[in-house]
Amino acid sequence: MNIIEAVRSALQVQMRADQRVVVLGEDIGKFGGVFRATSGLYDEFGAERVIDTPLAEAGIIGTAIGMALYGLRPVPEIQFGDFIFPAFDQIVNELAKFRYRSGGQYPCPVVIRTPVGGGIRGGHYHSQSPEALFIHTPGLKVVAPSNPYDAKGLLLASMRQNDPVLFMEPKRIYRASRGEVPDGDYTVELGKAAITNEGSQCTVIAWSGMVSIADEAAKKAAEAGISVEVIDLRTLMPFDIDTILESVKKTNRCVIVHEAPRTCGFGAELIASIQERAMEHLESPILRVTGFDTPFPYSLEHEYMPNADRVLTAIRQTLEW
Repeated sequence: MNIIEAVRSALQVQMRADQRVVVLGEDIGKFGGVFRATSGLYDEFGAERVIDTPLAEAGIIGTAIGMALYGLRPVPEIQFGDFIFPAFDQIVNELAKFRYRSGGQYPCPVVIRTPVGGGIRGGHYHSQSPEALFIHTPGLKVVAPSNPYDAKGLLLASMRQNDPVLFMEPKRIYRASRGEVPDGDYTVELGKAAITNEGSQCTVIAWSGMVSIADEAAKKAAEAGISVEVIDLRTLMPFDIDTILESVKKTNRCVIVHEAPRTCGFGAELIASIQERAMEHLESPILRVTGFDTPFPYSLEHEYMPNADRVLTAIRQTLEW
């Protein structure tokens, strides 16, 4: 499967297993979604469980919150991650806080799906990576798969627990990333990272669409005689600090790769978390390879987005420091 097919499979599995699961969003019904992730669901489950909504993101999330509080398990789709900002208040001030403000009496199990990142020549309104804004919000879980197997397993796990989840899908590799995915039911544990390439000289941490870039950089490094370990975080909040520390204590060096702008990006939190716990193991500063502190460009998007050569340069700098 590719990632689109894996996401659709996860939705089908859970909707067949749990009548409380409903999906809603712009064009997700008869049309099957702008990326076709919900194609076929309308025909199988009908208009009461696959709901086309107006173009009103605050209304979509507000409706999903109400559904969840009354016993349903909604999976709303925000058509592009860039369009999530009209619903920002609903997400950070309502959805994320219901369980806390009710003393645990009212969980609000909403899983918000949204495609993020550049690489499709979408310009500055269809290419952003806003994960750090939501990682900063207590009460939300933030998940960012990088491949089809994880996408299905993580989405199924997200739909089966009671905390709200922001499920951010890498649109650039929606169809480019392919892999073996079981047709049936399985889950991937939230909060657990994966090591996609084992190594001994430098740890590279990435997520979402940047994992394939990190893996490519690791292969180029290997050709130059450099052994690189690549960690796919998979879940950004909560993130797997134990796997990170184990790797950094082995390699003594670290590079973090993300597509979002550099300043106050999630990489900064990872650097702080590592140096607070493993400062004595570091033999060079932790480096970041990121997007730039500008609006996402249209004609220069491939200059903006990290690539394997930029990551390899950072790896060499940590070794030469």
